[in-house]
This record gives sequence, C-alpha cells and structure tokens, in this order.
Amino acid sequence: MSGLSRIGVAIDTGLLEKFDRLISERGYTNRSEAFRDLIRDDLVRKDAESPDSQVIGTVTLVYDHHVRLLQEKLTAIQHDHHHSILSTLHVHLDHDNCLEVLVVRGRSEEVRRVAAVLISTKGVKHGRLVITTTGAGFK
Repeated sequence: MSGLSRIGVAIDTGLLEKFDRLISERGYTNRSEAFRDLIRDDLVRKDAESPDSQVIGTVTLVYDHHVRLLQEKLTAIQHDHHHSILSTLHVHLDHDNCLEVLVVRGRSEEVRRVAAVLISTKGVKHGRLVITTTGAGFK
C-alpha cells in the first residue's frame, strides 16, 4: 500500500458488536481490512453503474429444459452476443431443471442488456446478474 491514513470513527456500541461478530465469521483478523473491503465494495459497485464502465460478471439462469425450444433460444442469444460472453457452464440439476452460468465481460450497459434478454426469455424460471469491476484504482 502506498500510504496509510488513520481515521477515527464513532459507532454505536451495539452496531460495533454486530460488526465484530460479522467480520469474525468472515475471517477478518482486524477491523481495518473489513472497513477497507466495505469501502472498496461500494466504490466498485458505483463504478460498475456507469454505462461505459468495463465490467465482468456472471449471469445465472435456472430453467426447465423441457420448455419447447428454450435451449435453442438461449443458445441463439448467446451466439448473438458472443463478444460479451466469455464462457458458459451447464449443469443438469435434476430430470427437469438446468442451471447455466455465463461469464460476461464488456461495457456495463451491454452486459446488463445481454443479461436482461437472457433472464427475460420465456421459460427461464430464475435469473440473476452479478457484476463487478477489476477494482483498478481502489487499493
């Protein structure tokens, strides 16, 4: 780290106790690193909101593979957006249900658009986009 600055923070005792339990459960050895991670998380989230920000992420889909032509539709969408999709993982959950996880990359606006098209495809039971950035600049 290039330089450290010390700050003082006033926190309600009950809130601090809950925070200490949380960071202990997560394996932090001190509050400072937990605070830094919380700050970085918010900065990365804010950065990813910008439509032109370069992001990476995952799109998770759960669907019934018996739905007529659904797999073909999802594959066609993925081919149409091949520049944003780096990789896919397909898992057979049970006799009827499948899980697909797509690794996506690109401009935030485009990644969100691709995810929305996939998630809103008729027959998809549940979908979620999780995006982040490399956090460049947030040490």
